[in-house]
Amino acid sequence: MSKPRRPKSTLTEADRALFRDSVGPVRPLRRDRVELRPPPPTPRPQFREQDDLAVLRDMLSDEYDPAELETGEELLFARPGLQHRLLKRLRRGQFAVAAECDLHGMRVPEARQALVAFLNRCRRSQQTCVRIIHGKGHGSVQRIPVLKHKVARWLQQRDEVLAFCSARPVDGGTGAIYVLLKALR
Repeated sequence: MSKPRRPKSTLTEADRALFRDSVGPVRPLRRDRVELRPPPPTPRPQFREQDDLAVLRDMLSDEYDPAELETGEELLFARPGLQHRLLKRLRRGQFAVAAECDLHGMRVPEARQALVAFLNRCRRSQQTCVRIIHGKGHGSVQRIPVLKHKVARWLQQRDEVLAFCSARPVDGGTGAIYVLLKALR
C-alpha cells in the first residue's frame, strides 16, 4: 500500500523564513496526545485523619466538660425522637431550672407522693426544666441510693417527662437530676 500524496505547497521560501523567524526554534513533539485534565489525586481519608487528630488533641487537653464524663452512677433517660442537642444542653445544665423538689431523706411512699404533686404543679405552671434532689444514699442502711433508682423509674412512666439526667456537680451531681418536661399546648 502506498502513502497518500501531499499536496504541493504554495508557500514561497520567503514566507517560510518569515514563519520560522516569528515562531522561533522548535522541537518535535514526543507524544501526539494531549492530557485533558490532570490525574485525580490519590484518595486520602481526610475526615478520619481530622477526627484522629481531634481525639489526640482532646486526650492531651486539660479542658473537659464534667457533664460529658460518666462514672456509672449517672442517670440518663431520653424519649425516642428527642434531639441529641437538647439532651446535651440538659446534661450541661444550660436550661434555666424553674423549680426544685427535694426528696432527700424521705421514705419511698412519701417521696412518691411529693414527686407526683411536684410534677403536677410544674405541669400546671408550664415549667419545662426542673431539678429533683433524690440524694446519694449515704444515710440509707447499706449506703445505697434507694430513691435515686425509684425516681428514675417513676419519671420514665410519666408521659410529660421528655428526658432527665444527673445534675452537674455544682447542682448536686449524682444526688440530683435535671428533668425536661413537655410544654402544655
